[in-house]
Amino acid sequence: MISQVFDVANLFVLPFWALMIFLPNWKVTRWVMESYLPFVLLAGVYLYLFINSITPENAQDFSNIQLADVARLFADEKVAAAGWIHFLVMDLFVGRWIYWEGQKTGVWTVHSLALCLFAGPLGLLSHILTNWISQTFFPKLQPNKEATTAQKAASPTST
Repeated sequence: MISQVFDVANLFVLPFWALMIFLPNWKVTRWVMESYLPFVLLAGVYLYLFINSITPENAQDFSNIQLADVARLFADEKVAAAGWIHFLVMDLFVGRWIYWEGQKTGVWTVHSLALCLFAGPLGLLSHILTNWISQTFFPKLQPNKEATTAQKAASPTST
């Protein structure tokens, strides 16, 4: 059961990454990425796995965490699956933020999103650096903030 949940969760996130990386300006991508539903579903799976991974034996390890405890905890498939789902949720959430920042600012995000898919914090770092480089060295290539604000206000999906 746990390995099937793990497999389904891994496959579940891929369409969202594919949309953000390969079709970032498609209106369907924007519509899909506006939703929090994928995160709610994944967080529900995480909650299920987390609750089922806690045992009387490992509860103490969770309460006063040390590196050796983490290594021992992750040897349990239920704990490892919960940890992996945690990574999937958070990486996708950070990827979504990077995607929306790129849409808002015009900063190129494909490389950062790809890195975020495979190594979340490196994707975030990549985006922060790319954004800084873009603003510092190529400010004229950044969209006009007033035009961006007016365009967002005119968008039927803006809130």
